[in-house]
Parts: sequence; C-alpha cells; structure tokens
Amino acid sequence: MKQRDGEWGAGETFQEETKYTPEKLSGHSLDWQNQPEHFKSYSNPLERARLPEALFADKPDLWKLLASRRSRRNYRKGDPISLETLSLLLWVTQGVTARYEDTLFRTAPSAGGLFPIETYLNVQAVEGLDQGLYHFRPHKFDLELLKKGDYSKDLAEAALGQEVVSDAALTFIWSALVARSKWKYRQRAYRYIYLDAGHIGQNLYLAGEALGLGICAIGAFYDDRVNEIVGLDGVEETVIYMGTVGVRG
Repeated sequence: MKQRDGEWGAGETFQEETKYTPEKLSGHSLDWQNQPEHFKSYSNPLERARLPEALFADKPDLWKLLASRRSRRNYRKGDPISLETLSLLLWVTQGVTARYEDTLFRTAPSAGGLFPIETYLNVQAVEGLDQGLYHFRPHKFDLELLKKGDYSKDLAEAALGQEVVSDAALTFIWSALVARSKWKYRQRAYRYIYLDAGHIGQNLYLAGEALGLGICAIGAFYDDRVNEIVGLDGVEETVIYMGTVGVRG
C-alpha cells in the first residue's frame, strides 16, 4: 500500500482495503446455512405499538420537492406530530413495498437486498406515543418501546451539542447490523452500509418536505455515547446516522 501526498490515515486505509480486485473476489461463496436474520426483534420490549396504515392524502410533485429540499433546523419545540404522520415517515424510509418469496422489498434500495440498517426513534412529541426510545420493525410495521422517558437532552449532548436534536418532535437513529452485509460482501460491506443509510436519509428528507415538516440529517455525534443511549454494543451493531423531525418554526 503506497502512501500518497500527505498523512495516511484510517480513511485512506478503509478506501484501500475495501477495493474490489479479482484476487479478493476469488474463492468466496455464500454460506446459506449461516445467513444472519433479515429482521431484528426484541424479545421483551416494554410494549409494542401497531402503526396505522401509511396513506398519502395527495401526490406531491417530486420535482418541486427536490427543488425545495433543505436541512431545516428551526422547530416549534413541544409541538407534536401525529401518529399517522410518523407512520408515513417510517413507511417512506424503510417500508415494505412488495414480497418475492422470502425477500421483502423496501422503499429505499439496499446492496444485495440485505437491508442492514435498523431504525430506532427517540420520541419526544408524537401523539399517541409515550416519550421514549423505540425500535421499528418493518415486517410487522410496528414499534417496540425499549425505554420510557425523554432522552432528547442526552442525545443532543451526544450530537456535539446540536440543539436541533432537543427541539425535535422525534429523532430517527439509524444503526447498522454489520453481519447482514458482511455475510455476502466481506470488507466491502462497510461501503454499502453507508450508501444504504444515505438512501434512507434522502427518503426522509423528501417525505418531510411533502408533509411540510422540518428535517435535518446528522452525522456528527459521539458514536459510543449514542450507542450507549440506544443500548447497542457499537461493534456488531452500531449507530451510523441520525435525522431530526420537527414542526417548522
């Protein structure tokens, strides 16, 4: 591995080590007996909340949404969004659109159809839901309540003090279950995981724009602290991206 101009760091090493070459691809076959589970469920959540069916009242113009899409950080703190609106946002980001045998297609693409991204929510102001941390199950279209309470301040501090997190009605927290992608793609999986998260984040932006909500994606946070808040180990499953949602101020 040849060092280019300047300091060689973890980023350059990552890019180099995850490059495809004929030598790296040869001799690898899929172990179908040990493929990771497609979906995650908690065995003992505090409760499970079924989400209402996701229904759009109208069909907003995609081109206009793309032209008006912005990161919006000014929210009316404490103003709630409805459970129906949350249902739409969850469907748009990772909802199931079709089934082919054991494969469930989603609203956002994923490398190899493996869908390594899990969705957690920090709910501060959603009608019909207690404040707390939730896990979304796309195949059941429901939420698992993991912890009760308002974690917005802790999450904002973990996001390098970004107040938009504490002002938001809710914050999407996206993690990656690395083994789901690594089972097929090995080291290349790390590239695909971040691409998958980007697809999901853009869907949230466009849906928020269609609904007149403020959306702001967040990539700057103390990884281990956010993992601790959600209850993840930071290795087999780790937080990689977040997105705030609020009523525009």
